[in-house]
Amino acid sequence: MQVPALSRQTAIGGPNWRVYRRRIVRFWRSSLQFRTVAITVVLSGLAVIVIGSYMSISIGDNLYKTRLAQVQTEANNATSIAQQSFDNAQATGDQAVELDGVGLSVKSSILSTVRSPGSTSFGLLRIPGQQTDRIMTTITSPSFPSDLVSQQIRDAVANGDGKRVYTQSVTLKDGEPGLVAGALIDVPSAGLYELFLVYDLADAQVTLNFVQGTLAIGSLALVLLIGGVTYVVVRLVVGPIRIAAETSEKLAAGQLEQRIPEHGQDVIATLARSFNGMADSLQHQIGKLAELSRVQQRFVSDVSHELRTPLTTIRLAGDVLYDQRDDFAPATARTAELLHTQVMRFEVLLADLLEISRYDAGAVELELEPTNLVRLVEDAVDSMKSVAQERGSELRVLAPGGYFEAEVDARRIRRILRNLLGNAIEHGEGGPIVVIVDSNESAIAIAVRDYGIGMRPGEVERVFDRFWRADPSRKRTIGGTGLGLAIALEDAVLHDGDLEVWSEFGVGSCFRVTLPRERGVPIQSSPIELPPDDSIPLREADDE
Repeated sequence: MQVPALSRQTAIGGPNWRVYRRRIVRFWRSSLQFRTVAITVVLSGLAVIVIGSYMSISIGDNLYKTRLAQVQTEANNATSIAQQSFDNAQATGDQAVELDGVGLSVKSSILSTVRSPGSTSFGLLRIPGQQTDRIMTTITSPSFPSDLVSQQIRDAVANGDGKRVYTQSVTLKDGEPGLVAGALIDVPSAGLYELFLVYDLADAQVTLNFVQGTLAIGSLALVLLIGGVTYVVVRLVVGPIRIAAETSEKLAAGQLEQRIPEHGQDVIATLARSFNGMADSLQHQIGKLAELSRVQQRFVSDVSHELRTPLTTIRLAGDVLYDQRDDFAPATARTAELLHTQVMRFEVLLADLLEISRYDAGAVELELEPTNLVRLVEDAVDSMKSVAQERGSELRVLAPGGYFEAEVDARRIRRILRNLLGNAIEHGEGGPIVVIVDSNESAIAIAVRDYGIGMRPGEVERVFDRFWRADPSRKRTIGGTGLGLAIALEDAVLHDGDLEVWSEFGVGSCFRVTLPRERGVPIQSSPIELPPDDSIPLREADDE
């Protein structure tokens, strides 16, 4: 089916707008300089708009009031001229003088005295409904807009006392503003007439438009100037801060020789000197700690290597005594058994110490190979079954995701499993122990769940500490060294994974190791919940 062009454009353009919006939001959050300049420009723009609007309104109001006062003055003069002209014509008693002629003369006199800019229209209108001896024809200018003279102002003029000028704002036919001024004229023997003058205020509007345009251009220039000044000032301030941030990141990355350039004697220079002094102190202290760590690692490694030769001799001698223990007296035989057990534990402890020293020295490398994890787990479980049976625990393996391969160091994963299984057997109190293996698109996970005594919250936080034991008085039955979980955690981290624990006192514990399915691909989520769902393993254990 063919998609309409508009729909295709929307479908294609929509995500682009979202991308642009995300980029703008990201840039807004990451750039202090941009935020400062933008906020300053916006606030300055609002302030300039408010001030400019106030000035524009004030100037427009002042122009209107000025023209209104001028119009009222001229209208008063025009009223006086008209009334005086009609009174003089009556005083001469010359009946030959026609009122229409006087009216035209008044019109000419009034229009000649108008000094206001713009055009002015004249109108002399008779008030309807009067009974008089004579009637003067309505006299208006050719361009007099009679339709703009509202009934409201005509009523006001007709009901006035003849001494006041009434004004009203109007809009002329060309859209320009105007003013209508009206006054009452008493024409002898002809009755009352209304004198109207219509003034064009286009010149005032032109002036106001010019002022408003000037204010707009000046305001825009001022906002841009404020933005530019803010940008320069913020750049001067943020520049050294950015250099300090970059230098801090390099220091955090291990480049301890990085320093901030020092220029001048201002506050920024003082900050740079203080920062560099702090960096020098940190570099010195880190150097001392690194040297101390190297000495300690070398000491542990040297001692471990030096102990191997006498330990081998002691073990050989112990094995001879252990093999001949049946020929000894009971006390001597028991001593030979204890010696054999402790020498073996000492050998395991020495191997663990050597492994920890390699981790501390950063001299450990992975040997990755495709490995069937379920098979590996089954082999590890089989090797620990006899020990579990001695403690009364049953080992079960669950693989909901089926059999699959992953790139791991099989030797280290097997060691993690032995440590976790040994810990579960040691603290499982004879209950069932379930090993779960599963995977998802980004990760693989192995969980070892026991239903033993469990741990308290404070103990869970220290479970991976070296040589730490939850209960120091508890007797070890399978020869643990106190380094197993610490080494297991190091092995998991070496795979870019993690080893986590959940435990509840009186309920049991669950250790979960999560590794990336592919090397270098981040783990999105673990395929096994922590703690895992107990319903399946417990139900299967009860069925047997």
